[in-house]
Amino acid sequence: MAAAKTVSRILTISGILMMVVGGVGFIVVMALNAFVLDEFDAYGEVPIPGSGELQLPAGQAQISFHTSVTGSPSSGFPLPSLKLSIIPPEGVADPVLTENHGTLTTVNSDTHIRVWTAEIPAAGTYKIRADGQVNGYINPQIAFGHESDYGYLQWVFAAVFGLGLVDLIGSLVLRKASHGNQPVALITAPPLDSDASHPSYVPTDQGVRLEQLKTLSALRDSGALTQAEFDAEKRRILGE
Repeated sequence: MAAAKTVSRILTISGILMMVVGGVGFIVVMALNAFVLDEFDAYGEVPIPGSGELQLPAGQAQISFHTSVTGSPSSGFPLPSLKLSIIPPEGVADPVLTENHGTLTTVNSDTHIRVWTAEIPAAGTYKIRADGQVNGYINPQIAFGHESDYGYLQWVFAAVFGLGLVDLIGSLVLRKASHGNQPVALITAPPLDSDASHPSYVPTDQGVRLEQLKTLSALRDSGALTQAEFDAEKRRILGE
């Protein structure tokens, strides 16, 4: 049973440590991916309104609206109406453009939010044309990029947190099982020794006579004996 308690204690400590590391790591990585490691403009930008040429790799590209703001924008940041066309190189199919709004991210008054996801069929130079109702926005642009290369780390820390939770559950199950198998001490009372604990009492002849007289008095008082009968029995008991 001591071994079970030791294992349960080890699982509890390791579980708590893993949950702390996993939780903190998950939050830190999410913050780094959003504010430091974000590659939303890795392939370049095109002003709104305007046009340009960008070298895009094959695969998925994240397309974001990028602008500067004064102060900290709220969750109700107004996204302008935008128009975008992507003209592929000769002989290449048109990219598939899908509306896919993301989370607003602001770093030092620099704000961007994902608007589209594009499936680029082949690597090459693509002509980009952007337009929209962007009056009032500071230096509005359409940015082409991709998600952070370290996005997988948040799932690694999530897995660490999950393993810590499993350790804690295992320690609780083990502790409950060890308590359930613990032998119960039976407390039995020692046998009573009537001779040792309570020495026997042997009444004397005088004591017997006194008890008999008390009985007679009770019978007389209750009317079961007359006074004459009481006197006769009394003389017999006393030997008169």
